[in-house]
Amino acid sequence: MKEEFIELLKSTNRDGIDKLLAWIEKSDFYKAPASTRFHGSYEGGLLEHSLNVYKVLKQKLKQFPYADLLNIKEDTIIIITLLHDLCKANYYCVEMRNKKNEDGIWVKEPYYSINDTIPYGHGEKSVMMISTFINLSMEEMYAIRWHMGFSEPKELHNTLSLVLEKYPLVMALHEADLEATYILENRGLK
Repeated sequence: MKEEFIELLKSTNRDGIDKLLAWIEKSDFYKAPASTRFHGSYEGGLLEHSLNVYKVLKQKLKQFPYADLLNIKEDTIIIITLLHDLCKANYYCVEMRNKKNEDGIWVKEPYYSINDTIPYGHGEKSVMMISTFINLSMEEMYAIRWHMGFSEPKELHNTLSLVLEKYPLVMALHEADLEATYILENRGLK
């Protein structure tokens, strides 16, 4: 998976992509979970999830209504899917908790918790981190920033509605993220 991820990002030929990949290599991105409990809560979950979102979006953009509506370049698809959750690199840590085993004996069990050293939101943090290394188009910035869709706080829903009207790719990425999470990953259909 790691090799596929690297190969795809290099294929974009974006200025700065090698520096971004070097940063990712030094981070825990390849070993990080995708979340603490909702999906991919295991080592390598973030990498797997990012690739799943890429695969789902590739298929989604071939179908109605997106096939007729959007003409998205391959490098944009790669960037927004593989990097939409870059904010989760160096975000989780492993802690220990007490849990009773099947024999009723208390044992220490590892679990993922959050250690947010750069508290800058979610999508906006990914945009900030990516932009440190490569240039993003406006559409790419909006897609990554708003990929959480209506799970954003309700106070932002009016703004999100305007964004969706302007950039339908935001909805496509949001849907691909949800489909990868709740259909592929949570049902074992990887």
